[in-house]
Amino acid sequence: MVGATGAMAQDTTLRVAMGSPGAAGIEVFDQIKADFEAANPGVEVEMNYQDDDLYQTIGLPNLLSGRNAPDVYFEWAGARMAQRYADGYGADLTEAMTSGPLAGIYDDGVLPAVSTDGVVVLVPHTADVTNVMFYNTDIFEANDIAPPSTWEELLAACDTLNEAGIIPIASGNKDLWAAGNWLSHIASRVIGEDVYDATLAGEGKFSTPEWEEAFGYIAELAEHGCVNESVNAVDDNAGAQLFFQEQAAMHPIGSWLVSWAIDENPDLDFDFVNLPAMPEGSAGNQDSVIGVATGHMVNANSENIDLAIEYLALVNSPEFVLSFINDAELSPLAESAAAADMDERSARLSDLLKAGAPVVLPPDTGYDVEMALQLYEAEAAVLGGQATPAEALATLDERLGR
Repeated sequence: MVGATGAMAQDTTLRVAMGSPGAAGIEVFDQIKADFEAANPGVEVEMNYQDDDLYQTIGLPNLLSGRNAPDVYFEWAGARMAQRYADGYGADLTEAMTSGPLAGIYDDGVLPAVSTDGVVVLVPHTADVTNVMFYNTDIFEANDIAPPSTWEELLAACDTLNEAGIIPIASGNKDLWAAGNWLSHIASRVIGEDVYDATLAGEGKFSTPEWEEAFGYIAELAEHGCVNESVNAVDDNAGAQLFFQEQAAMHPIGSWLVSWAIDENPDLDFDFVNLPAMPEGSAGNQDSVIGVATGHMVNANSENIDLAIEYLALVNSPEFVLSFINDAELSPLAESAAAADMDERSARLSDLLKAGAPVVLPPDTGYDVEMALQLYEAEAAVLGGQATPAEALATLDERLGR
């Protein structure tokens, strides 16, 4: 059992903040809380679970600037992580990860993704492929459709399914991220990962021939009737239900769909393919994966940094890694995760991130959130037929002041 190693005053509160990990995830975190408190008399672990959207936008910033700021908080690797460190809210965890309580928990290859300026600032917890194309194998077989490996095959599948009276691709994009994540991956494949990264990081305009070409493929989805007409009017749950209820043949979403689908429709026969390759001449790597690592940062302003590190060692211990996989159906990055028995589709999704292809960061977790939402609105306008690619990109630049 883990115990705090440093001198510590009694009646200490360790504050932990995160977006909601779901009911099963909360059960695991609550057990970690109980075990940590039992091993550290005088310590109370105070858990603060928030709505995901609230936490991501205003929840966490308000907590960090408040009087009772968290000692430990959930964050995404990438620009958000780097900004927290730059703003003075991220402790240097390099020693803890290389020779301290967190040493040996992770493969060394994980560390660059959770470092900024050579300093480890995030304790990795999970990794998700945030978008692949899930498909209903029975519908595909009944309509003689092979899993699409190219853009042309995807459009042809849309045409065939429309003729059969089946929604080709279900998406619930009311909150913009559900389709936005997928459409942004399409854009990265067309313009190339370097241009994608530079533009989203604020270097240059979106109104360029490269971006207009990328948005042209979004327009093609609309022209072929690939998505449900309600795409921008319903939320991600409603979009997923079209897939679960077998009204739609495909659903682009992240790796969490596997456990969700099993719960909603245990008899659903489904599989997935990565984003089909874009047409010849596209600048991006056509094997790229869109995904993100998540984890926990320790507040540099905390008076309980050593205690926080001990807590995170327990979170990522073999016992609880297996609980996250078996109970909460998450995919921790700790090396002990390899011993778990997970759904083979989840295992293959995890392997996608380890295959060595470029990993593209989602706009809303890898970059500035406000910029991401404006990009998602532009993509939604083209997908819904409300704007041409050129119009949507011009409006996007105007709103961003570029």
